[in-house]
Amino acid sequence: MTDLTKLSAAALADKLASREVSSVEATQAHLDRIAAVDADIHAFLHVSERALDVAAGIDTRRAAGEQLGPLAGVPLAIKDVLVTTDMPSTSGSKILEGYMSPFDATVVARSRVAGLVPLGKTNMDEFAMGSSTEHSAYGPTRNPWDLNRIPGGSGGGSAAAVAAFEAPLALGSDTGGSIRQPAHVTGTVGMKPTYGGVSRYGAIALASSLDQVGPVTRTVLDAGMLHDVIGGHDPHDSTSLAEAWPSFAAAAREGATGDVLKGLRVGVIKELPDSGFQAGVSESFRTALGALQAHGAEIVEISAPHFEYGVAAYYLVLPAEASSNLAKFDSVRFGMRIDVPGGTVEDVMAATRDAGFGDEVKRRIILGTYALSAGYYDAYYGSAQKVRTLIQRDFDEAFAQVDVIATPSAPTTAFKLGEKIDDPLQMYLNDVTTIPANLAGVPGISIPSGLAAEDGLPVGIQFLAPAREDARLYRVGAALEAVLVDSWGGPLLDRAPVLNSMGGAR
Repeated sequence: MTDLTKLSAAALADKLASREVSSVEATQAHLDRIAAVDADIHAFLHVSERALDVAAGIDTRRAAGEQLGPLAGVPLAIKDVLVTTDMPSTSGSKILEGYMSPFDATVVARSRVAGLVPLGKTNMDEFAMGSSTEHSAYGPTRNPWDLNRIPGGSGGGSAAAVAAFEAPLALGSDTGGSIRQPAHVTGTVGMKPTYGGVSRYGAIALASSLDQVGPVTRTVLDAGMLHDVIGGHDPHDSTSLAEAWPSFAAAAREGATGDVLKGLRVGVIKELPDSGFQAGVSESFRTALGALQAHGAEIVEISAPHFEYGVAAYYLVLPAEASSNLAKFDSVRFGMRIDVPGGTVEDVMAATRDAGFGDEVKRRIILGTYALSAGYYDAYYGSAQKVRTLIQRDFDEAFAQVDVIATPSAPTTAFKLGEKIDDPLQMYLNDVTTIPANLAGVPGISIPSGLAAEDGLPVGIQFLAPAREDARLYRVGAALEAVLVDSWGGPLLDRAPVLNSMGGAR
């Protein structure tokens, strides 16, 4: 592994801006890293054939004296849920195998304008349905910390690519924790912005009222820099917030260097008992809270009595919206088509959806269709929406008392591949702490908080803030990150023995 692949995006951007390193050199280093390790990790579904040409173009523009964006020339991995014109966009599903989009997702288009270099498309659970990236139609991604364990989901490919030094930055999507939970189990940083703060245009929809695109990185500053690129109003997205946003990179820098923890009120939910969490996760969480207190933060016990119903409500809202969104994959308009000689359009549609969708997608479509059906709508979907309102009220009452809420990012460290694949309920419970933020539309960030004592695997702490207060999360996250990294004597990823022995590295 070259030194270039270990640099943070911010550090690499500085070297590029000073012309100490060219974008071609940085891109080639990451392509070499992908070639060396991705056969074992399977973070990428497609590696761009144009990456070096794009990088060369950035170098030419920089040499000509053109003013470029702060991240110009830095390589970027893109979750396969985001459509691209120059690479296939499959959302991890056979039904979209080989699909080429006629347009770029807004976040992809903005990253291109900012001069980032797309490396490729990352693996994911099919249509973002899963917490382990085992439900991809193209095979599972493996956790760089332990190749026998999951990298989280649905965005395990993006998190694994960043953790394995295959990319300094990645784009992900978070419908119920699909950025934050993979960050938790891979020792990376994952940010779910306020709903509407980043455009969803060109993100293949799972649940439209829950989906949100966000950054996956190795540091809080890197996440803020990428968020600055992709965020802001988009007229193509009817849910996009039409307002000005502060610089999230500036907020992260303030957090890392300022005294933002002093007097910070951190809420801890009393209804979130230790009994449902792995001992090492709980211990790491308490240690992180202790570090916050030692630097002047106040820990405040708060009540969020309806959070315990979040998983149940989510798994009615999400399947219902997914059932509607995935109806367009009908064998007629686009996607794969299974011909049935002598069959009707309905026969062709049924055969295509049966062959094209995986088991988890079928399970959620059936559940969602049932929840929306006549006679059951009020009992199921309608009731779930009422619970959603109660959870939003819990957040409102909590944020009247505290500045941020802190939770473990997930209940356990990375479990073994295959361990929960046949137990959907146990898989769904992995998102117990992340789901409420999606139901309420508030921002959440996961940063590494240490290693679990019993298995030596990474653990994350999650911070939640009121809607539109994403900058607050960058300040708090960067402040705690600086404290923890100093106590560890370096980045957490440096302590991954398997990761650091891969691809001929030290």
